[in-house]
Amino acid sequence: MNELVTQIADKVGIEPALAEKALGMMLGFLQREADDGPVARMIEAIPGGADLVARFNGEAVGSGGGGLLGSLMGALGGGGGIMGLGQQLMSEGLGMSEIGALAKETIAVAKQYAGDEVVDQVVASVPGLSQFI
Repeated sequence: MNELVTQIADKVGIEPALAEKALGMMLGFLQREADDGPVARMIEAIPGGADLVARFNGEAVGSGGGGLLGSLMGALGGGGGIMGLGQQLMSEGLGMSEIGALAKETIAVAKQYAGDEVVDQVVASVPGLSQFI
């Protein structure tokens, strides 16, 4: 798993520990939001994917931040969908360009291990995701 995280960190230009956490948060988001069958196959195919979801998915859900925006995100359905994920990643110190690059790299890695067809099904099942990758 370290090699995969290092590869993503290098391509995005962030520290490996942050890349690992962000990757886990993104995979956790996809697990919650995408169609069950394809996303399960995708996460299983990524080396260490299930472990990352187990380690960081709970943090992503619980770290919505307080205040009015956090309340609105919660009212919109748990983590606030893709915008909620963006807010969580920004709270970890990532900028919009880094989040975009991370999303593209996550999908590229997923396609490398799970194949285009499975990943395309996952992406198609999450409203709004295709515009970010």
